[in-house]
Amino acid sequence: MQQMQHYVIFPNHDNGMRLYQELKKQGIQATISPTPRAVSKCCGIALMIRKEDIPAIEKCVEEKGIEILRIAEIAKDVNPKRDRYC
Repeated sequence: MQQMQHYVIFPNHDNGMRLYQELKKQGIQATISPTPRAVSKCCGIALMIRKEDIPAIEKCVEEKGIEILRIAEIAKDVNPKRDRYC
């Protein structure tokens, strides 16, 4: 079974940083990452999140009026030969 990753996608980096700071205050884990090109070519950053945190993140977005494009689920790209040169 393929593992899935979840990302919050933004129209600009300001909204991404605002949401990151709000989630940090609430103790919700999020990691700033490059936006996966399979999801969007719009903004350079996304937040990688855990699936179980999605309801709390959606509530935070609503309460704080932070604009997001969507929360995307994509297959985790696992390549065991990545960064191996020999």
